[in-house]
Amino acid sequence: MTEVSSLTGRLLVATPALADPNFDRAVVLLLDHDEEGSLGVVLNRPTPVGVGDILESWAALAGEPGVVFQGGPVSLDSALGVAVVPGEAGREDHGGQPSAILGDGPLGWRRVYGAIGLVDLEAPPELLAAALGSLRIFAGYAGWGPGQLEEELSEGAWYVVESEPGDVSSPDPEHLWRSVLRRQRSDLAMVATYPDDPSLN
Repeated sequence: MTEVSSLTGRLLVATPALADPNFDRAVVLLLDHDEEGSLGVVLNRPTPVGVGDILESWAALAGEPGVVFQGGPVSLDSALGVAVVPGEAGREDHGGQPSAILGDGPLGWRRVYGAIGLVDLEAPPELLAAALGSLRIFAGYAGWGPGQLEEELSEGAWYVVESEPGDVSSPDPEHLWRSVLRRQRSDLAMVATYPDDPSLN
């Protein structure tokens, strides 16, 4: 079995060539990527359903727009909470020693990458309210079996770019695909100008 270099915490940005309608212009945050497969959430698919309609206790902590996002085509009846905890990108206290609070993050939150982590939606929201910088609720997720994502990458279906904590809580998710590409310091920035319908070009 070949060693899989982990892409956890990175963004998959759909290339214009990706034909799957589930992922047209999708920006996927990878929450887990190893030899057993990959799991992520689509960051730019808001639904009309308010967070308060399905998880009332978390509604006050959800960032704008306060709606549930469709995280992907798998397990649409399950909810995932992804949150940024400011200051969690660093893991040391002022004395240079690893800090239990900084290293582990707040109770009910599990670090995925840097300041980005998963929220235990069964936990009382009050436990996390003071610590969370932003929270987004996703219905469903995107999943790939062993080697499946690597195959799609070799076929040119995705660009892999660094994530920024603000991507999780972008107040303008409909324009996230273009804005993530535009900030790249390479030819990828040009892809952001790709027309929605190439036949009109």
